[in-house]
Amino acid sequence: MSQSHQQASLPGCPSCEEPLESGDLFCGGCGYDLSAVPVPPADRPTVAITVPAQGTGAPSAAGPVEWPRASTTDSSEVSAPTHRPADLPGVDSGGRPLPTTGRAAVRFDEPGSPEGAAPDGTGDSSGDLSGDSSGDSSGDSSEGSSGDFELAAPDPRTVEHAAAGGSAAGAKVCVACRSGHVDTDGYCENCGHAQPRERDHMEQELGAVAAVSDRGLRHHRNEDAFAVSCTALPDGSPAVVAIVCDGVSSASRPDEASAAAASAANESLLESLPRGAHPQQAMHEAILAASEAVNALAQEPGQALEHDQHRHQNAPACTLVGAIMAGGLLIVGWVGDSRVYWVPEDRSQPPARLTEDDSWAAQMVAAGLMNEAEAYADERAHAITGWLGADAYELEPHTASFKPDRAGLVVVCTDGLWNYAESAAEMAAAVPSDSCERPLHGAQVLVGHALDGGGHDNVTVALLPFAVPARGAGSA
Repeated sequence: MSQSHQQASLPGCPSCEEPLESGDLFCGGCGYDLSAVPVPPADRPTVAITVPAQGTGAPSAAGPVEWPRASTTDSSEVSAPTHRPADLPGVDSGGRPLPTTGRAAVRFDEPGSPEGAAPDGTGDSSGDLSGDSSGDSSGDSSEGSSGDFELAAPDPRTVEHAAAGGSAAGAKVCVACRSGHVDTDGYCENCGHAQPRERDHMEQELGAVAAVSDRGLRHHRNEDAFAVSCTALPDGSPAVVAIVCDGVSSASRPDEASAAAASAANESLLESLPRGAHPQQAMHEAILAASEAVNALAQEPGQALEHDQHRHQNAPACTLVGAIMAGGLLIVGWVGDSRVYWVPEDRSQPPARLTEDDSWAAQMVAAGLMNEAEAYADERAHAITGWLGADAYELEPHTASFKPDRAGLVVVCTDGLWNYAESAAEMAAAVPSDSCERPLHGAQVLVGHALDGGGHDNVTVALLPFAVPARGAGSA
């Protein structure tokens, strides 16, 4: 069967664009051989792009897509000359309609996101956001594997609120990455960062007393504790209290011992002073109450091996030193080697140390076997001979009462500070001149002095400005 070649019906010459007429074999302008133009194929089907009917996977006979006009600006007044994906209707590779709400409008890491919502907007609450799902995947390419709609990193501004409503309610958020939760060991489950403990650095200021405690530069935790408070005597005059405790590191749970002692002593004073007990007797009773609180720690079942199984025979222990300003008197009490110093406001007057250490060095000096310089240079110098704890040989609380005749500053501290300012003169030189007006600043400076010196131990100091009326009399 022969085929007849159809002539191309062209509007113009392919060479010179001269208008042509039906049946021309050559261009009348340039003589171009029109028989060389290929004849278009007889079968050229055209496929229209249509939107499938909602709820079905097959195309319908609807007309072409009516593309919405792009807005000129968005909500942030930024020019938007092009369409966003959420602006246009469409279907996924399985023929299902895309969600009507814009995907970009949902943040799966923000509060208010649909609980258990899957990245593909289907509401799958399986919790698998990796794109590998056990559901129907026939003909459905995984968007999770394409990376087109990957979840953003948690927003540090909202992660704490998001955690509050989730399964990790009440969990602390890492201070480093601000997204991971902190486990029971104090480390971030996301980045592994060790979290600062609450007691690593503590500060407190009341009207007439301030205290600062710091972990120092060498210890892994702060085993010091303090308590400061104000109350009133029966006649309405004020009474100011400062208690400082230092946990014995060679014993078990020294941090708990110091905290228990400081709290018990402070509570005892707040109970006895307002009912009219003499401040010196109240201090003695407070030390006994602190001792009982530390002894009770050794009696708690299941706690002996908590920190170190090799120390379990050593009961929790700590030292204590305290000061009370009430009725024009300064009362001090102590057990161990923490100290109280007196620094006159008039620096031309001599300072003084108001306590004597319960330590090996102090015993050597008291017995006349060594002078002070030799005793404190010995490696046994800081071995304490008195402490609070169930294994203390004999509890001997020390108390003393003073009546200053001039204004000054009372410094209550652990050996973490006085190791770097041992004598009264050295301590007075380290105390800022305005500490009576700014006790918290003065305490911060003293802690900084110890850290600058090496910070080998925990450092705790409380400052109590002592004011004397102009007509005051008496000897220090």
